[in-house]
Amino acid sequence: PYAVAEFTMGLLLTLNRKIHKAYFRTRDFNFSLNGLVGFDLHGRTVGVIGTGKMGQIFIRICRGFGMNVVAYDPYPLPDADFPYVSLEELLQQSDIISLHCPLTQETRRLLDRSALARMKQGSILINTARGAIVDCDALADALESGHLRGAGLDVYPDEPHIPPRLIALPQVVLTPHIGTNTQETRQRMAEGCARQIADALAGKRPAHVVNGVE
Repeated sequence: PYAVAEFTMGLLLTLNRKIHKAYFRTRDFNFSLNGLVGFDLHGRTVGVIGTGKMGQIFIRICRGFGMNVVAYDPYPLPDADFPYVSLEELLQQSDIISLHCPLTQETRRLLDRSALARMKQGSILINTARGAIVDCDALADALESGHLRGAGLDVYPDEPHIPPRLIALPQVVLTPHIGTNTQETRQRMAEGCARQIADALAGKRPAHVVNGVE
């Protein structure tokens, strides 16, 4: 969860401050600031959809930047130290929305054309969860029209295919599903797989069950 939450903030910073564009300009000895203006995260409102481990860690990171946090989750934490709001309120209040929920029948296309239209004018969407939570065609329309300022995406509905319209948009930062790609996380994943295999061979019930499948 730390790897994904940290990467989410990195994606937001890159998108907002145009770090990727500035890097290539500087390599060409181009110090023009034209088109590289971002905005302060301090004082902005971030809406976090999904408050499991990743969402909670991302919330703590955002608070470290001095951001205001609102959250939506159909299963809210009873002892949360951050405010929960309805999805409608989150869409309307947030300058940045970050997705940290699993892909289920309820969350598939949770951010459809209607939901994206209700997002705050000039807001940013970050998705490091699952690609199918967002209607990518509707997202491209919202970006092209200027309703949304930008989007940072690490996941896509049909990987490794990326919607061509999103590739063509300059206000989109795309990465190849690398949110968990740290040394520590890869080590834990490998150890977890080994334990699962050993348990299966020993006839033990798996420690993790996904969608009812062992």
